[in-house]
Amino acid sequence: MARLVSRFQPCLWFDTQAEEAANFYVGIFPDSRILSVSYYSEAGQEHHRKPVGSVMTVSFTLENQAMLALNGGPLFQFSPAVSLMILCDSQAEIDHYWNALSEGGDPAAQQCGWLADRYGLSWQVTPRDWERLMNAPDHAASQRALLAMHEMKKLDIGALQAAFDGR
Repeated sequence: MARLVSRFQPCLWFDTQAEEAANFYVGIFPDSRILSVSYYSEAGQEHHRKPVGSVMTVSFTLENQAMLALNGGPLFQFSPAVSLMILCDSQAEIDHYWNALSEGGDPAAQQCGWLADRYGLSWQVTPRDWERLMNAPDHAASQRALLAMHEMKKLDIGALQAAFDGR
């Protein structure tokens, strides 16, 4: 097995849906897979209070990024304060990830390329070129693109570039 590139591994806390969510995400991203599943045992039952044999963690990769899904119970919920950003090279990629991840999600949580999926996890589906637009020496052009983005839910690369160009 190839060594994963990053030393950082997000741990996603779910109530009981870790395996379902990991399978959902792996089905959306190419070159992604489930690596292993661990299960709760009698050890620590007084702390975790989970049924013996139920899924504890799912280790998986999304395009070679190591991820861990944990069934930790209802104590913690996802928040838009932390999101996973997907840098897309084309409008077709934006459309694919936006449509797949937003299916069954929270439509009210969709703004400026952000969405909340069916598990409450926030994602930013963004053009890879976004930083170039925002950090351009032409401040007025950057501001036009930013204002255009604020009017969008799913980002439209062509419309952002047109705003940047002043068209």
